[in-house]
Amino acid sequence: MCLGVPGRVVDVQPSPIGVPMGKVSFGGVVKEVCLAYVPDVEPGEYVVVHVGFAISRIDEEEADEVFRFLESMDELDEIHIPQPGESDPSLPDRFASPGAATAGGASSGPGSGGAEPSTDDTA
Repeated sequence: MCLGVPGRVVDVQPSPIGVPMGKVSFGGVVKEVCLAYVPDVEPGEYVVVHVGFAISRIDEEEADEVFRFLESMDELDEIHIPQPGESDPSLPDRFASPGAATAGGASSGPGSGGAEPSTDDTA
C-alpha cells in the first residue's frame, strides 16, 4: 500500500546540487526529505511525505487528524527507527541484531541443535 504521511517541517536547506531539502518530524522521528515539489515551504508548516518526497502542503489540523488515524491503524511502523541492540520486526530473523532472540527462540548452526545435517553413520 502506498502511503503519504504528514509531518512538520523543522528545517529547510539547499543541497549542493540545487534541490531543496529539509528535515521533517513525524511525531518526533525526524527524517531528511526532498522538498522539490514544495520549494516554498517554510519551517513550521506541514507536508505530506511519500517515499522521501514532500508532495503537498497541508494545514496542522489535517496533519494531526491523518497522523492520529494512521496511528490507530498501526500504519506508522515504517517511520520507526530501530535503535542499537533492537531488532527490526519488519526484517526476517536472519537480519536480527546479534544476541537478539529469534521468533522460535533457537538458532541454527553448529552445536545449536538446529537444522544441521547429521553425520552419524550408526543409524
